[in-house]
Amino acid sequence: MESFTLTRVEMSSLLLSLTGTSGHTPLHILQEAWTKLHQREMREGSSLNAFLSTNIPVILQKIIKGGKAKGLSLQEIAALGALIEYSTISITAMQNWVKRDFKEYLGAPLEGKKYSINQAAMLFMIEDLKSSLDFRSINRLFRMLFLKPERDDDDLLVPVQLYGAYALLFEENRDSAELQQDKPWGRERLAQAAETAVNRLSHLNRPQRETVRNSLLVAAVSVQACYFQTLAKQYFNASLFLDF
Repeated sequence: MESFTLTRVEMSSLLLSLTGTSGHTPLHILQEAWTKLHQREMREGSSLNAFLSTNIPVILQKIIKGGKAKGLSLQEIAALGALIEYSTISITAMQNWVKRDFKEYLGAPLEGKKYSINQAAMLFMIEDLKSSLDFRSINRLFRMLFLKPERDDDDLLVPVQLYGAYALLFEENRDSAELQQDKPWGRERLAQAAETAVNRLSHLNRPQRETVRNSLLVAAVSVQACYFQTLAKQYFNASLFLDF
């Protein structure tokens, strides 16, 4: 069966929809994501067969039925992370992150026994950033962006919004190459796009906007690294499988 895959922009929208603050329901986000990949079937009137051929994981079935959710368990976050393109996140890795490597920010679930939506976004961010940075560097980046771990109201940009912002940078760059048959953005164009994004953050002063801008660039390039790592593994697996 076909796997249900989400881009990072779609995942950030899904996370926001779970909080009930985005104006869209989780079902709407998932419908939009699925429809985008099945436009031909929709035009031909064969959407039912296409949907029946799609594997809808348990976590999505739960979200479709339940709607809003203040928090998620690590197992649920791992299940969602497995749907993100170019991601290899695992429950074992996340357990290590919350218990040891990023205990300062993730050691204590903020929604009872479950992790908050922003904590889930931070876990997805770690998965992306580790393709380019070591854990010590990621922790330093988090301290610049999210300041005091015990407070949420001092964040320069809340994690789920930051996740969506750098995801959009990456996907706009990718779409520029794929849809317009143009070269991927160079350093200057990517920096300009990040600058445009942070200029909308009127609540931040200039040094804070520069911190967010640089973080967006680091994260967007890290996702690009995830893409190339996934592509390399696909070619390697193809070489092994087709060696007969």
